[in-house]
Amino acid sequence: MRDKLKIAIIPSTTRPGRFADKPMAWIKAMIEARPDMEATVVDLRDHPLPFFDETAPLSMKPAANAAAQHWDATLAGFDGFVVVLAEYNHSVPGVLKNALDYGFEGWKHKPMGAVAYGGSGGSRSLEHLRLIAINLRMVAVGGAVHIGGADFMGAIKGGDLPEHLDPSAKGLLDEVAWWARASRDKRSAATAQAAE
Repeated sequence: MRDKLKIAIIPSTTRPGRFADKPMAWIKAMIEARPDMEATVVDLRDHPLPFFDETAPLSMKPAANAAAQHWDATLAGFDGFVVVLAEYNHSVPGVLKNALDYGFEGWKHKPMGAVAYGGSGGSRSLEHLRLIAINLRMVAVGGAVHIGGADFMGAIKGGDLPEHLDPSAKGLLDEVAWWARASRDKRSAATAQAAE
């Protein structure tokens, strides 16, 4: 079994000039500094999906759309996820919600954490993301990074993310790693048992 956990970093927005690129690079560097994880950015810009129009929820029936099948297969290759989460009108961006809806097997039984940002540190958006993740049979980890207030405004104006956010990031990644390893081991055992 491979040792390093494969973690996907998913920016929640595709708009031009998005802020997400700054915290995305920051959390990617933190993951790559760890001996137990490797990071891959999975950009929704590279996975254009139609608005969800399947005939049934994907928990009941696999997607018919080829782009959706490719998306779920991409997700399947990861042990856990860190979403770089914007807050749009007190909730998750629509492009992220659509991508969440178009995955199921690829999300299932894996941890999801977030680096959230916005005026309130993305707290309202993260609350919604956690509820969605639970419904997708994921583990919504309790740790998170919230970039808000002066930290958010300073970073938007070109400043770096402040070092006082580092402990929150470490806590987030420690939780994602714990659950990713536990769930990977359990999925492997279930696969082996089914093959017997």
